[in-house]
Amino acid sequence: MGSQQVRIKISNGLIIDPANNIESKHDIYISEGRIAAIGKQPDGFTVDETIDASNCHVIPGIVDLRARLREPGLENKGTIASETRAAAASGITTLCIPPDTTPVIDTTSVVELIHQRASEAGYANVVTLGALTAGLKGEQLSEMALLKKFGNCVGVSNALSPITNSLIMRRAMEYAASCGLTIFLHAEDEGLAGNGCAHEGAISIRLGLPGIPETAETNAVSRDLLLIEQTGVRAHFCHVSSANAVQMIARAQYDGLPVTADVSAHHLHLTEMDIGYFDSNCHVRPPLRTQRDREALIDALATGNLNAICSDHEPHDADAKLAPFSETEPGISALETLLPLALRLTDDLSLSDVINRLTAQPAKILGIDAGTLSVGEKADICIYNPETNWILKTEDMLSAGRNTPFAGWEFKGKVMHTLLNGKVVYTNK
Repeated sequence: MGSQQVRIKISNGLIIDPANNIESKHDIYISEGRIAAIGKQPDGFTVDETIDASNCHVIPGIVDLRARLREPGLENKGTIASETRAAAASGITTLCIPPDTTPVIDTTSVVELIHQRASEAGYANVVTLGALTAGLKGEQLSEMALLKKFGNCVGVSNALSPITNSLIMRRAMEYAASCGLTIFLHAEDEGLAGNGCAHEGAISIRLGLPGIPETAETNAVSRDLLLIEQTGVRAHFCHVSSANAVQMIARAQYDGLPVTADVSAHHLHLTEMDIGYFDSNCHVRPPLRTQRDREALIDALATGNLNAICSDHEPHDADAKLAPFSETEPGISALETLLPLALRLTDDLSLSDVINRLTAQPAKILGIDAGTLSVGEKADICIYNPETNWILKTEDMLSAGRNTPFAGWEFKGKVMHTLLNGKVVYTNK
């Protein structure tokens, strides 16, 4: 890889690296894909290329805990190449994908295919969650030990497919714990959620939409927390959406359970009100909830009970959002709004805390070496201008999915350069 031997100097940028408690101006020196030094130029270091980061913030590459890249299986909605390219343009250098591809990530051959395609594209690191049960059917446990050993899976999950049998969930947690794997949970009681498509409340009633009650989430969180306590498994709750669920998770953390949780960026900015007159781009799972829930999610992010912000990226083709609201497919094409939406939270969190929830914290949850600008680590870096204003236009999006409720929003903060393993993979023209 001759191109990786380029020695790069990033000059004049404000470094924000929460993992190392750095928030000050320094130059960064990169050699052989790694960070060689911060501040003083190493002896004998010759600069091949200089990136001027004046007026910019230099942060670790963003680590996104959940993004569906649609390949293999749904290439009409996106490919690993198209979505990792969109990630690079958004400052995201590591993406974690859930196991609900087609075929499901329950064999190492599927993992190998994904890693190979990501490597060929060369825009971002892709890590995988293995299936918790075979075929995600919730009946038989998957070969978790093999998925970890030979597939390098960073955790296990049943994605959005419920495991209704609590004994099978208990056995799955015990097996995951014995393998040292984190279990990633989508907490939703299938019976209570039914065929709902919006938060059960005044808005869903007014619009005549089948609702998903908050108890669909809290009931599942409650069961899972009891089983986590019994099995001792390390667990992570994905895209938490309600105030009560956050409160239950916070209590479990206080009691010492090995539990973390994340929230999607859109749940921090949108509520059930944004459905308006059946805007299908606001059809997401879990559903957008109340203003009280949204405020509780932001508070939990500030206190650290919610550990990370993810995109929960789900690109769709145009047809998927054209049917009546309840018949459309849930999900937002969300990579390109992850950083700008997070940067809007600085009234409630410090900038360093926001960056921490996008970098060091998600990397820690995944147990990977990323999310930091430590000397000797891989040079995965995002450089963005915090003062650049821009408007999201769907025609400018790089993701194959243009399904976003944020079209027309004005954002502040634009990615100028992204480096992956010390190689520039995106430059804003």
